[in-house]
Amino acid sequence: MPPYAVYALTPAGAALGRMLAGRLPGRLFVPARLAEEPDEGFDRLGVHLAQSWGAFEGLVMVCAAGIVVRAVAPLLQGKDRDPGVVVLDQAGRHVISMLSGHLGGANELARRVAELTGGTAVLTTATDTSGLPAIDLLARNANLAIGNLPAVRHVSAALLAGGIVPVFDPGDRLGLAGRPELAAHFRPVGDPAEIAGAPAAVLVDWRGRETPAGHLRLHPRALAVGLGCRRGTSAEEILSALRELFAARGLALQSIRGLASIEAKKDEPGLTAAALELGLPLTFYPADQLGAVAVPTPSERVKQHMGVPGVCEAAALILARSTRLVVPKTIAGRVTLAVALAT
Repeated sequence: MPPYAVYALTPAGAALGRMLAGRLPGRLFVPARLAEEPDEGFDRLGVHLAQSWGAFEGLVMVCAAGIVVRAVAPLLQGKDRDPGVVVLDQAGRHVISMLSGHLGGANELARRVAELTGGTAVLTTATDTSGLPAIDLLARNANLAIGNLPAVRHVSAALLAGGIVPVFDPGDRLGLAGRPELAAHFRPVGDPAEIAGAPAAVLVDWRGRETPAGHLRLHPRALAVGLGCRRGTSAEEILSALRELFAARGLALQSIRGLASIEAKKDEPGLTAAALELGLPLTFYPADQLGAVAVPTPSERVKQHMGVPGVCEAAALILARSTRLVVPKTIAGRVTLAVALAT
């Protein structure tokens, strides 16, 4: 499926939409009466948008802005979940970033569409109009999950006021090093204690630290979870064990990069459903690959049943491509878990 959906409502808009769909690339949707091969026709815009919402990275709407506002209003879920929406007139003169400018990529998409139409990208986000970096966009580009979305506005407000925001990021996962253009806006610190009294700050960590309202938590996807379970264990049991473990150990769920287990568990619906619920990839490793990994807490019982001395620890270490376990094998009812830190 192409990454973008292009909608047009008039003959002139459809002609422009066909060009955009071919160049972005995207899939063009038009009223059924205007559809030509390979366009896809629809009967009612609002109904069709509801069906495609979330299926595309971004939506390009060639129509009046008011139509778009009324059509998408019932579909909105949050700036961290809604796709980017760009609106432009049928002549392509004004390309407006309407929704999810940063996290949804609408600002970037508006610039791209404007280059294709020869028009002007219209951006209204304060940091962009002020020529300032957007912390949520920096996080998105660095593949960092935002732990407390409301704190974004505190960091943005500090930047708009001319402040320099302290950043604790020992691994430079945000990528500030080597970017002198950001030095006027962000100040790296070596200890989280150095940001304690700051009204706005950024903390990059795979731990689930508690922070003041103005301190933005960004979580690198650095934790690999190895899982084992008894036959027939439900997704609810697995998810409950995982969430309780992370809460007890002070780890951030948003830092999980994936789940892993042994191939013999491929047919366990609970594992598959748990991964789908979390939106995470699930990897299964063959027994000989797991057996080649030295684990700190081997089990004779597991070896008798699965043919390897350990499943969850070995699976976590292989997925993380690491030798560092931050949580060794932990038994929670019918589930065993281990967590490794990726290098």
